[in-house]
Amino acid sequence: MESFWRAPIAERAAGFAALREREPIAFYEEPQFSILPTGPGYWALTRLDDVVEASRTPSIFTSGSGSTSITDMPPEFNEFFGSMINMDDPRHARLRRIVSRGFTPRRLSLLTEDVHRVATQIVDDVIEKGECDAVTEISAKLPLAIVCDMMGVPASQYDFVFDRSNIVLGAGDPEYVPEGSDIITALLTAGGELAELMKDLGRHRVENPTDDVTSALVNAQIDGERLTPDELASFFILLVVAGNETTRNATSWGLHLLTENPEQRAAWLADLDRVTPTAVEEIVRWASPVIFMRRTLASDAVLGGQPMSAGEKVLLFYWAANRDPKHFTDPDRFDVLRSPNPHVGFGGPGPHFCMGAHLARREMSVMFRELLTRVPDIHATGEPQRLQSMFINGIKHLPVSFTPGRRSS
Repeated sequence: MESFWRAPIAERAAGFAALREREPIAFYEEPQFSILPTGPGYWALTRLDDVVEASRTPSIFTSGSGSTSITDMPPEFNEFFGSMINMDDPRHARLRRIVSRGFTPRRLSLLTEDVHRVATQIVDDVIEKGECDAVTEISAKLPLAIVCDMMGVPASQYDFVFDRSNIVLGAGDPEYVPEGSDIITALLTAGGELAELMKDLGRHRVENPTDDVTSALVNAQIDGERLTPDELASFFILLVVAGNETTRNATSWGLHLLTENPEQRAAWLADLDRVTPTAVEEIVRWASPVIFMRRTLASDAVLGGQPMSAGEKVLLFYWAANRDPKHFTDPDRFDVLRSPNPHVGFGGPGPHFCMGAHLARREMSVMFRELLTRVPDIHATGEPQRLQSMFINGIKHLPVSFTPGRRSS
């Protein structure tokens, strides 16, 4: 199983294509994970229609038993690391309602201004060098700064948050959790440190409110409800992981794709205003930063002609669905003008569709516009160093080069 996820992207795509053609809903044994017992197996969905249908019926395809891990984890573990994505209604609806009301139109407007400011600063910091690691010096910096600034986390803590979120997302990669280490302990330690950071900030904001989202969530009663300290901490972990991961990895893959497909770079540069929206959607589709989400059947069901039983696990492979030839012509081709593009890179339709999709699109649009206007020849000079994970299609490092330029001020 591990060799499949480490194989070149083209081999992964060919494997999923063969499976989709031969057995689009197949049953597999579960991989062994750390010290936890191996579970009974799972159904794998590889067609877009099946992924969409499962997403639209959350009362049957439930999330409360865990969405991000094939292995059954303790409920407390799921909620600590997954917040609302590991919940079903009515708890999911309550938490999402409170959190979404914390993001007012005024605050979202201020965020847009912040995205432009941070993206400009990121390019300023590298533009005179002519080369850098695109992941650590470009892609990762924008979403991390926006999430931390939004929540009121000071810039002095950015590196701390970055390091801990890497452990949470990359626990199976020896760069972040050395071989021989206890993965569960590493996860709990990193998560606990992020939680304490947010709890401390939350306590401070109760007495000293500002204009950040943390202040809004700990002080304003919304429909008579507010987040508890534990809920605030869990939401922050979700935000720094999920709010960081999609933009960071999609941007990194985008730079790689533009290097591999110079004609697509030329098409984008020829008309930035018109092409940027479709290019961003195509990067998210092609990269599919979240490879899958898990659901658990609340009752017997039939999906795509396949009977399934209550209690069974189902993996919604977004990565495979986004290459379904029924919906995407020449699906392995990167096409910045692809339209329509009904991808599920932000999850399928339904209550668990990514809350941050609009912000992620804005971040990517601004970041690529900044790069393509100021360092239009930026290109990868080596292969992406990929994250060892079957859950995140991540890039850890990507060397890039470009013609040096001048800072904006």
